[in-house]
Amino acid sequence: MWHDAFHFPSLVWDWPIAIYLFLLGISAGATTLSVLLRRKGAGSESGIIKATAILAPLSVILGLLILIFHLARPWTFWKLMFHYQFDSVMSMGVMLFQLYMAVLFAWLAVVFRADIETLRRRLLKEKFAFVDGLIALLARVETLLAPLLLLLAVLLGAYTGFLLSALKTYPLLNNPVLPVLFLVSGISSGIAATILLAVTLFRENHHSQGVSFVHRFERPVLAVELLLLVCFFTGLYFGGGQKEVAMWAAIGSGFWAQVFWVGVLGIGMLLPQLLTLLMPARLRERNGHLVLICSLTLMGILLLRYFVLYAGQMTVV
Repeated sequence: MWHDAFHFPSLVWDWPIAIYLFLLGISAGATTLSVLLRRKGAGSESGIIKATAILAPLSVILGLLILIFHLARPWTFWKLMFHYQFDSVMSMGVMLFQLYMAVLFAWLAVVFRADIETLRRRLLKEKFAFVDGLIALLARVETLLAPLLLLLAVLLGAYTGFLLSALKTYPLLNNPVLPVLFLVSGISSGIAATILLAVTLFRENHHSQGVSFVHRFERPVLAVELLLLVCFFTGLYFGGGQKEVAMWAAIGSGFWAQVFWVGVLGIGMLLPQLLTLLMPARLRERNGHLVLICSLTLMGILLLRYFVLYAGQMTVV
């Protein structure tokens, strides 16, 4: 059954693409939250922003490495980096990554300006002093950098769904709801990943400004995600024909229906909410509880990527 679930004649993209889309979603979601948190006055002391400084760039870099080595000829990938094709979804995505990463690093340099200057002086003395001046210039345009980065993060989150929706021969994937669904679930993964890293690696207090701010997004984002899933499948149902066939093939029965109902909805969405509601208050204050909740959420979002990618390719027009 496992073999059949992952191998069928119409398969074009397989598991590395699911991980690639998952990682890009984490980056986009973490950045979106941190830019909004920064507007509330948070700086480099925030565990959430520190977590984003690690997660946001590394997720994109790791995702691109997975994509590059998944290609038939990985050493030709550099051509995509510099030869843009405006009629290619993949090429436009590469252009978006490059712009996003440039603005992300510029914004992070401004946020961690004092830390970078202290580190430079400690390690390099007076060498590369021009870096301080360059960051000072960027700091003067932070009011422009922040909204630009927010826009690029939203575009990146939506792109992860748009990449799949461009596959027109697959009725489940060729769905206008998919970019918005992946954007919102990417924000959900950003919430889980930044909290997970903040409380474990940076020992952030559960009631700090950053963690409390991010927590406020959890349930509204989950509600929107559920609404989008309903819209996603009802659109297929009322579309009739192969769209309806694709819907029933995906969630009616079989391996991928179990992944959706048990993995995505059960483990990823319902179980974290039940654990939060039913867990005694003293246990909710422990790091172990947050780690469990965040891990379950991330597992559910990764399974959503797998489900959409594989179940979406089971039915063709």
